[in-house]
Amino acid sequence: FGLSYAKNGELLKYIRKIGSFDETCTRFYTAEIVSALEYLHGKGIIHRDLKPENILLNEDMHIQITDFGTAKVLSADSRQARANSFVGTAQYVSPELLTEKSACKSSDLWALGCIIYQLVAGLPPFRAGNEYLIFQKIIKLEYDFPEKFFPKAKDLVEKLLVLDATNRLGCEEMGGYGPLKAHPFFESIVWENLHLQTPPKLTAYLPAMSEDDEDCYGNYDNLLSQFGCMQVSGSASSHSLSAPETSTPQTSGGNIEQYIHDLDNNSFELDLQFSEDEKRLLLAKQAGGNPWHQFVENNLILKMGPVDKRKGLFARRRQLLLTEGPHLYYVDPVNKVLKGEIPWSLELRPEAKNFKTFFVHTPNRTYYLMDPSGNAHKWCKKIHEVWRHRYHQNAAK
Repeated sequence: FGLSYAKNGELLKYIRKIGSFDETCTRFYTAEIVSALEYLHGKGIIHRDLKPENILLNEDMHIQITDFGTAKVLSADSRQARANSFVGTAQYVSPELLTEKSACKSSDLWALGCIIYQLVAGLPPFRAGNEYLIFQKIIKLEYDFPEKFFPKAKDLVEKLLVLDATNRLGCEEMGGYGPLKAHPFFESIVWENLHLQTPPKLTAYLPAMSEDDEDCYGNYDNLLSQFGCMQVSGSASSHSLSAPETSTPQTSGGNIEQYIHDLDNNSFELDLQFSEDEKRLLLAKQAGGNPWHQFVENNLILKMGPVDKRKGLFARRRQLLLTEGPHLYYVDPVNKVLKGEIPWSLELRPEAKNFKTFFVHTPNRTYYLMDPSGNAHKWCKKIHEVWRHRYHQNAAK
């Protein structure tokens, strides 16, 4: 047998890439999932493992549901409307699967509620350190909505994430799919020809986190246009940022303080015009007195400072460390734990959206960062300066 080709891959890839869908995108893709579930349930099929990884996008960006390996087909003459086996993925399993070890059509509606939440917020509603703790949260219906969650989408999620499977909007006991499709969140949806409509362009939404911030929207059709005119090349190996031997002689190594610009106790940046000898002195000074040195693999820190790293509608404070190499590390400043690294490549692009908010675009994900001091442009300038040293100079050789 053959399978249709889903050229644009998993929905999860786009959630990870842009973090939080805007309301138009959320509405359209939720409507397509609802239409697909209505069809499946009409055929007596329970999917039982509905999640963003199992929702694919074809060439035209319409959805295709996949992975029916754990699906259950209810026979037409069977009175049993449930499947009695434990299947599914922790973040999306329904409470009845945990308490009664059985799934029904309404279990797919629970998963739909989880997916809508994730499209808007960027993360699933039930999150914890392990599956057992996730299951406990599901059984207790223990989840919260972040601020700025679309009100109509919130109401819909609340009507789907209901512990009693017979009280979920869209289930047979609640009148079937008619009441679900009539929910106010779908008021602008034309259901009859949804599969023929042109899907909206995927657009990220970053609502302001405080009154003095502003909302940000990002269109991802032209991610790489900012520096598209540059013709550069270079390998992925590490690269020294010290001045070349043929450059103008540098000031003596004893005066390295001239390169350091302190912004506050946890923030500074370096000028990049130091010599190799001065670099060694700067690194020795860093190793002897900078508490963040332990996280950067003995690389010289070129700029550092606190940022709020956002994923969807959630934000966490991180210490961002731009180093030679180049590298962009981010550290939990409270627990002093390295949380990750923004992958550096030729395609990496910084983009300032306003005084506080800046993006770092990478091929597989866009990182949303907020500088509480309002110097987003300085981060972008320094990142691009390091990018130029790393790739543009190589191209000139």
